[in-house]
Amino acid sequence: MTPFMHSVQALLDGEPAPATGTEQSLPAPVPIATDTQVIVRSLAEQLVSEANAVLRAHGDVISLDDEVGPGELAFTLGYRDRAARVQTVMSGRSALVSLMVTGRQDEQPRRLAGEDELRSLLLNLIAPA
Repeated sequence: MTPFMHSVQALLDGEPAPATGTEQSLPAPVPIATDTQVIVRSLAEQLVSEANAVLRAHGDVISLDDEVGPGELAFTLGYRDRAARVQTVMSGRSALVSLMVTGRQDEQPRRLAGEDELRSLLLNLIAPA
């Protein structure tokens, strides 16, 4: 098992999920923002596969749905009644990467503070409410 799979199992065994670190999202040049989106999306696919290998024995699995539209790249992670959406919206030469989590309203757009935070985000989706 991978370290992330061990984290998922530990969560199912009752350990609390770590807090997910976010930071204010600020506009960035389109190439940088889209590169960030692609990197985070690729990591999400890997982590979802690892988590689902553990979760299958417990019934529900995490879904990963891509969305592409004019001026936007996004993907949504879903588990039971919870979801998190990571999106990059482009406007002119700049883009804004943001994170939206079911049941959470932020006054300012927020984004994950780093790649490790994607692990925390997934664990928080799985954690009992």
